[in-house]
Amino acid sequence: MESLTPAQKELYDWLIEYIRSTQHAPSIRQMMKAMNLRSPAPVQSRLERLRSKGYIDWIDGKARTIRILHQPEKGLSIEGEIAAGGLVEPFNDEKNKLDLSDLFSQSDCYVLRVVGDSMIEDLINEGDYAIMRSLSSTAEVKNGDIVAARVSGHGTTLKRFYQEQEQVTLKPSNQNYESIKVEADNVEIQGILVGIWRSVASNN
Repeated sequence: MESLTPAQKELYDWLIEYIRSTQHAPSIRQMMKAMNLRSPAPVQSRLERLRSKGYIDWIDGKARTIRILHQPEKGLSIEGEIAAGGLVEPFNDEKNKLDLSDLFSQSDCYVLRVVGDSMIEDLINEGDYAIMRSLSSTAEVKNGDIVAARVSGHGTTLKRFYQEQEQVTLKPSNQNYESIKVEADNVEIQGILVGIWRSVASNN
C-alpha cells in the first residue's frame, strides 16, 4: 500500500488502538481532540487520504462506521526454538507472533519490582518485574498460586499461597527462607502473578 505521511500515520495508529480497545469507531470530535486540532477539516482530510490509500473505509452517510481494512500484525515474531543444551533448528518457514500488548494494557494488571531472592527456585530473581493481576475476590486464589500478599507485621511479600481452613501459609521458593504462617484474617491478597519481565541488560 501507499505510504503514509507522519500526520496520516499518527491518526491511523490512533484509530487502530481506539477501535481495538473500545470495539467501536470514534467521533470526529474525539479525533480532533486526540490530534490536538481545533477544526474538523484536517481530520476529515486525513481520513479521506487514509481511505483512498486503502487503510480504512466507512459507510457513507453513517457516523462511527470507520473500520480498519488491514489490521497490522501485532507482537514479536516467533522464529523457532532454541535449546539450552544441544542444537535445534532456530528458523522455519512458519511465522507466528507473540503478542503481549493485551497483557500490558489490561486495567487490572500492574507491575512490582522484585527485591530479594526468596523466589529463585521459581526463576524469579531480584530486579525482575512481576506482572500482577488484581483480584475482585479472594476466592480467585488457589493453593499454589504465586501472590502478592500483605501480611500484618511482615509488609508485602511475593510467595506461593496455601490455605487450610483459617490458616494461610506463604511459602518461599528458596530453601534458605522459612514459610510465613498466619491466620487468614491477617492476610490481604493484593494480586496473582501472571508473568515475569526480565531485562537481560539490567542483570549483566
